[in-house]
Amino acid sequence: MARSIMEFFTVFQIKALDLQQSLQEVTERYEKEKQKRRALHNSLVELRGNIRVHCRIRPLLPFDTAETVLVKCSRPGHAAINKTFQFERVYNASESQDTVFADVAPLLTSLLDGYNVCIMAYGQTGSGKTYTMLGPQLEENFAFSIEDESELGIIPRATQEVFRLISEKPPGSYWVEVSVVEVYNNEIFDLLAKDSCGKLFGIKRDVITTREGKSDVPLLTYETVENASEFLHLVNKGLQLRVRHPTLVHAHSSRSHLVVTLTITTIASGDNFDNKSTSSSRASSPVQLEATEKMKQVKTRLQLVDLAGSECVGMSGVTGAALRETSFINRSLSALADVLGAIAEQRPHIPYRNSKLTHLLQDSVGGDAKLLVMLCISPDQRYLTESMQSLGFGTRARQVQRGQVKKKSFPVPSKAK
Repeated sequence: MARSIMEFFTVFQIKALDLQQSLQEVTERYEKEKQKRRALHNSLVELRGNIRVHCRIRPLLPFDTAETVLVKCSRPGHAAINKTFQFERVYNASESQDTVFADVAPLLTSLLDGYNVCIMAYGQTGSGKTYTMLGPQLEENFAFSIEDESELGIIPRATQEVFRLISEKPPGSYWVEVSVVEVYNNEIFDLLAKDSCGKLFGIKRDVITTREGKSDVPLLTYETVENASEFLHLVNKGLQLRVRHPTLVHAHSSRSHLVVTLTITTIASGDNFDNKSTSSSRASSPVQLEATEKMKQVKTRLQLVDLAGSECVGMSGVTGAALRETSFINRSLSALADVLGAIAEQRPHIPYRNSKLTHLLQDSVGGDAKLLVMLCISPDQRYLTESMQSLGFGTRARQVQRGQVKKKSFPVPSKAK
C-alpha cells in the first residue's frame, strides 16, 4: 500500500514538473511573440507617423496585460461606465521609473541618428506628470531630487542616456545646448535668462514662424552643457522660477507648461574630419564653427514637456489669479487637442497659432519629430470625468497619422588623404 502511494506520488511529481516546464516554455514563447508584435507595431507607427501614446496609472485602477485600460465605475444616480482603452504601453502601479524609461530610451538613439524627438506628459492636476517627467520634488524650492537615482524621471534619465550615447561617438563631434521655458497664461518665459547681475530672471519671449515654416523663439537663452550634471543643475535653477499655486486637488500644482529642450549639434568636416580637436563631448564654440567653412552642422532637438494639468474649477476650488491660470491652462490644452484633430482630419489649415503652447510645439506635433505622449491617470473615482477626458485625448492622439518623420541628412566626410 505504502509502495503504491509512493509510486503514485512519484508519477504525480513527474507530471507536475512536466506541466511546469511546459508552462514555462509557453510563457517564454508568449513573451517572444509579444515582443515581436510590439516591434512590428512600432514599425507600423514609424511608417504612418503615428503618435505613440503610453499610459501610466497610479494605484487602484484595474487594467489587463494586453496594454489596455479598463474603466469600471458605478455611482448612485449616474450611469454605469464600462469602457476599454488601448495604447502602445500601459504601466500599472507596481511598475517603476526604470520600467517607464526603458520604453522611452530607444527614441533617444533616433535623436543621434538625425531625428527630432518630443516626449510630453499629459493628464489632470495631481495625476503624476511631474513625477513621471522629473521625479520627486523638494518642497522647499520645487527642484527635483537627484539623491535617489531609482526615482529619477524621464528628463534627467534622458539626459544621462544622451550623454552616454555621445560618449560612444568620436570626441568633439557633438555639441549640446539646453533651454528651459514655461508657457504661463499664454505667454512664454525664458527661465534661463539672466538679469544685469547674472541672476536667473524669467524674461518674456515671443514665438514666431520662420520663412521655412518652423517655429522659433528669438533671443531665447541657450546654455552649453558638457555632461548630465551641468544639465540637471541648470534645469533645477530654472524650475525654481516655475509658477505654482496650491489647489484643493494638489498642494504644489504647476500653473504653467514646462518645455525643456536639448539641442544637439553634430559636427562633421567636408574634406577632413578631425577627431583630435578635443577630448570632451562639447565641440568647438558656435563662433569657431561658423568661422570654419569646412564644418558641416546638423541640429536635432529633444523636447521634454511637462504640461500643466487640466482641471475642473469646481474640484480645484481656485479663485482669483489661480482661476485665471486655470482658464489659460484649459484653453491651451483644448488648442492642443484642436491641432491634433485638424491633423487627423487632414484639414488645409492647422490652428497652431491659437495658443502659444501649440505654436511653440508646432514642429514636434506637426510631424517633424518622433512624438511620445505619456498619459498620466489618477485612479480616484472623484476625478473620473478628468480621467475619461485624458484617456479620450490619448485615444484621439493615437489615430493621428502625420506621415513618416523626416530624418536630418548628415554630411558624409571623405577620408583624409
